[in-house]
Amino acid sequence: MDEREEQQTPASQPGPVQRGGWQATVLTLFPEMFPGPLGLSLAGKALNSGVWSLKTLDIRDFARDKHRSVDDTPFGGGTGMVMRPDVVDAALAAVADRPGPRLYLSPRGRRFDQARAKALAAEPGTVIVCGRYEGLDERVIAARGLEEVSLGDFVLSGGEPAALAMMDAVIRLLPGVMGAADGLAEESFEEGLLEYPLYTQPRDWNGMAVPEVLTSGHHANVKAWRRREAETVTRERRPDLWARYRKSKDEAQGR
Repeated sequence: MDEREEQQTPASQPGPVQRGGWQATVLTLFPEMFPGPLGLSLAGKALNSGVWSLKTLDIRDFARDKHRSVDDTPFGGGTGMVMRPDVVDAALAAVADRPGPRLYLSPRGRRFDQARAKALAAEPGTVIVCGRYEGLDERVIAARGLEEVSLGDFVLSGGEPAALAMMDAVIRLLPGVMGAADGLAEESFEEGLLEYPLYTQPRDWNGMAVPEVLTSGHHANVKAWRRREAETVTRERRPDLWARYRKSKDEAQGR
């Protein structure tokens, strides 16, 4: 994947929201984690130029006691703590005017994928709730209609790293961020396949040569080779993707 990275751009600090671009709103106990890596490189340049904007809210600011408590013990017993529904609800109420679907990063959520990233990029923005501890009280999830989203079958210390990864997947799809649209079309998952192997200079390295077809200048042959390699890599490494790809291909051919 060609990230088209140039020099780094300093991280932008939370401040006045720039209107007109894709609007990201993040509710978190650690607002200082944002924009983090998204304040650098191409995403950082896009943030500074207004292609997208970021608003962070500290959930702890909506606590109702002098200790600024945001969690409590779970009913029914068990380990860990649960984030209080009244506190999270108040934080969500404070961003009622912010656009886009309300997402909650959770290991039990629907798996985030490239199709969902495209759908979010087509929205005017999104509001992301980053959980901590054992997660949110179920009642605020239901009351606010939060869509639970997961990056995969693993558990993180909180929703913030997942939010950054998800936002990066969306931001790079926004017009003007990555440059040539045809480059995005050839990346992994765009056609249901993993990306083909990539090569650059030198042509010979440690006794390994670049495949001859890639230096032939024959564009049709290069395209065919890349498709075959993408299919091979997908079949060997992701049988689940391969099965879906074959099914969609068969359906398109009326089989």
